[in-house]
Amino acid sequence: MTFITLSSSLAIALAVGLLSGAHTAIWGMYKDAMHEGFAVSRFARSVVVGGCVAVAIQMALELPLQTAGGLLVIFGLAYAAERGVVETWKTFVREEDQSKYTIPMQFSLHGAPVTDRSIRLAAGAGYVLVVAVCLVAIANVGQSPDGITAVKSALVGLTVGGIIAFGGAWKDAPTEGFDGRKFLRSPCLTIAFALALAQLTDSYLQIAVAAIGYERATAETYKTFFFPSKPRGKFAGKPIRFPAMVRRRQYFVPAYVAIWLAIIVAGAVAWRAGTQRDLRPANGYTAGARP
Repeated sequence: MTFITLSSSLAIALAVGLLSGAHTAIWGMYKDAMHEGFAVSRFARSVVVGGCVAVAIQMALELPLQTAGGLLVIFGLAYAAERGVVETWKTFVREEDQSKYTIPMQFSLHGAPVTDRSIRLAAGAGYVLVVAVCLVAIANVGQSPDGITAVKSALVGLTVGGIIAFGGAWKDAPTEGFDGRKFLRSPCLTIAFALALAQLTDSYLQIAVAAIGYERATAETYKTFFFPSKPRGKFAGKPIRFPAMVRRRQYFVPAYVAIWLAIIVAGAVAWRAGTQRDLRPANGYTAGARP
């Protein structure tokens, strides 16, 4: 890499990935710990996976992590990758008693968990294939002579948002019913984030995947911290078995807020850098592209 060594870039990627995983781990613990208790292994899972996928992403893409834009892009990519790995494992691979949930967390048909592991694995393989085909198609979206366009960015955001919305409806609607506003929330967020990310990278694939990451971070923050007393759907109607966690979970909130503040500051720096770049002749590369 031009500006920082490979080892330094991987160390930065690891740090960003650990932060993205910690962000996920905190909101997951905050909403679930009062029902299932706190386990260090469960909390650390997202942190470790986040760090690992971030390093792998940086090795593959060599993002310019000396820029605020590059940091924002890899945070979103790592967030989405961690969510994809963990949720796919929980849905299609993990064996777990589903009776503790109101809404099953394993792959289900009409709200009933599929107990045959071979069927779940086959469904999981099909799911991964569909997502992979969509991402390959996005990666091959042609660029105009002027580079990334707002229309195409919005379309790729709509595509990945639709995937999220469909998956959520498949899982939740048999129990909670179909909610049109809830269904549209993810596509609206991914479109908005895709348009913002289009200012940071010249890759539609990076825009799409990072938009998933920021959509998950935003939606889960809203659901978890704006309605802290409302039971999550998967535990709706279930008793609070660990009431002490209602207080102890607050200890993690400052760290969660600090991560959001870091994202906001990086966004402001990237916006300022982009504004200054627009005032100069266009002779460089965008923040998310290879140096």
